[in-house]
Formats: sequence, structure tokens, C-alpha cells
Amino acid sequence: MTSGPAPSSDLPAEPLVRFESVSKRFGNVAAVDRLSLDIYSNEFFALLGPSGCGKTTLLRLLAGFERPDEGRIMLGGRDIAATPPHRRPVNMMFQNYALFPHLTVAGNVAFGLRQDGLAKAAIAARVEEMLALVKLEGLGHRRPDQLSGGQRQRVALARSLAKRPQVLLLDEPMAALDRKLREQTQFELMELQARLGLTFVIVTHDQSEAMTVAHRIAVMDRGRVVQAATPAEIYERPQSRWVAEFVGDVNLIEGIVLKTDAGEAVIGDKRGRRYRVAADVAAGAQISIALRPEKIRIHAGPAPPDAPNTMRGKVCDVGYLGSVSTYKVQLDDGVVVKATVANVARTSGEILRTNDNVWLSWPPDAAIVLTA
Repeated sequence: MTSGPAPSSDLPAEPLVRFESVSKRFGNVAAVDRLSLDIYSNEFFALLGPSGCGKTTLLRLLAGFERPDEGRIMLGGRDIAATPPHRRPVNMMFQNYALFPHLTVAGNVAFGLRQDGLAKAAIAARVEEMLALVKLEGLGHRRPDQLSGGQRQRVALARSLAKRPQVLLLDEPMAALDRKLREQTQFELMELQARLGLTFVIVTHDQSEAMTVAHRIAVMDRGRVVQAATPAEIYERPQSRWVAEFVGDVNLIEGIVLKTDAGEAVIGDKRGRRYRVAADVAAGAQISIALRPEKIRIHAGPAPPDAPNTMRGKVCDVGYLGSVSTYKVQLDDGVVVKATVANVARTSGEILRTNDNVWLSWPPDAAIVLTA
């Protein structure tokens, strides 16, 4: 399994964290299956996948709460398999925050520092620094039950950062927050990571969250990394049908390559339609065309005569989402295609409704051609 793309020019040549053919089983279930992955210094890295794909197990392996059955976990070029959790330069912020209810905010932040035997003056200075960092100045005397959900999250974050770890592990840290606070916190985490220059590794099943915060994402399925790349690469150039379907909305068309010419191919589907796509694929190959809804134009009248790819159908459903509207269009043969239109004006001059006849069009370079 690939360890992801080579680091970009602003990343070190050598990874900070390296998983080498790591496996972890629970009974007969392989939670992590011969997985290899590189994570670099100063990255905000996301482990993204459905429930049960192994992402939290991978995080716990790095934290030291689980031991691998096979393979090596390297941190800074050193195998840390035998290093207990409290001796690793890694800290973990748990999904439920795991705050001590009998301690104050300051006491929670100071807990790990006291365990390490730091002097009282040094602890007090570090606690003050951490509370300022997460914008909780003046709340050190409160207890967790006197705080909002967002404030409790900040306390947990401050406690995780107090020991100045090389790697901060975040296990679904925003799952309990409402949508608006969640979006605000995402940007605060990004700003904090950039300011501290630390490596953050976040586990999430939320695609938009991973796409927002991460420099790179590892998409996981059944204990393996199926693609590791930047958010833009994963969205625009997924390496498989599974990734294309999991990350964002997509229309999939099955077909066969009828002919190729100068970097463009003609694809035929089983219903006799033909499409031109910008792809270098062999004639006769069985492929899938992935079309993101926002790449498709929808027309109330016939599509432009020079449009290379067109479809005709009837609007069967409309979803108004504020910034965009999503149209489900049923083609003449029953296939349903999604098209998304940005609502750039307060009221649209061309309003499409259910049962309206429409035409769809898209350019050859809008399609993602998948062979896997």
C-alpha cells in the first residue's frame, strides 16, 4: 500500500511519523491491515473514512494505547513500539474531552505538567499561556460543568498542548458541537496549528471537515489507506470509484472506451449515448466516468449546439440549500443525474421547477475517468 504522495516543496524530505506495514487485529477482525503511511512535520493531517474503517485504531496505535501485531511505527526516525504512552512526545485530545470534573479549568490544564514534576511557578506560567492561547483567560477558576461545550473543548485542547507535544492527536474533536460552532472551531484549529508549527493528526468521518482543515488527507477503508493526497487532489482526481463516491457528491456513468485521439477519448454507455472526455485511456477499456454535480450546466432550453456532451431530461426534485440549488434530473431512460447551481443572485431570473424539461451539458475536462 502506498504511503501517499511525495511531500510538497514546503515539507521536509523525511516524514516525522511513518507507519510501515502496520496491522492490528481484534479477534478475527483486522482493524488496521498492512497499512503504510507517512505524515510530515508541521502538517495538519486528516484520517478520513466511514465508521469501522480503522482510523481511530490507527490514532491509538500512534498514541501508544494499542500495540501493533505487525509492522513498525516510527516517530522522528525511531521505532516507538516499546515506548509507553506517557513517554511519547505525543498527546491525544479525546472525543468526549475526558476532563476531570473535580478539578478547575486551570487544574485540568496543569494535570499532566504536575505528573511530570514541573515546578509550581513553571506550571502556573504554562497554564496561563495555554489559556490565553485558546482564549479562556479569566476562566481558570471554573469547573467543567460551568462551561459551554465549546469552552470544555478548549480546555481539553489546552491540556493536550500544555506538554508541548511533537504530535497532537485529535479524535473527532468537534463531534459534539453544533454546526456553526463546529465551523468556527475548524478555522481556529487551523490558525492554532499554523501558529504553533506542530503536527496535528485529526480523525473524522466528516468529509467537509477534513477538506477544510487538512493539508493532506488519508482516505481509509477496511483498515487500509485507499488514497493519501491533498484535499484538492482527492476531490478532483480520486484514484478509485470508492473514493469518488465517498468524498463529495458524484454522478457515475459506466462505459467502454470506443476510440482515443490526441488525449481525448470517446466513451459509450450501455444505453448508446456517447461522451467525449479528456483522458488518455486505451480503446476497449471498461471505465467509469465520475461527474461532480457542480461541473454540469443545466439549461431551460436546448444546450448550446457546440456543447460536446449533452443530456435531456426532466427535473424530478429540487433542493434549495441557500448558497446552491441541487437539481435531480431524470433522463429519458430513467437514469437520474444531479446538477448543482450556485445561487449568485437573491432571486434567479431562470427558475427551474419540478417536471420542467431541461438539458444538461458538460465539457470533456469536467469528467474524471476511473479504471478502478
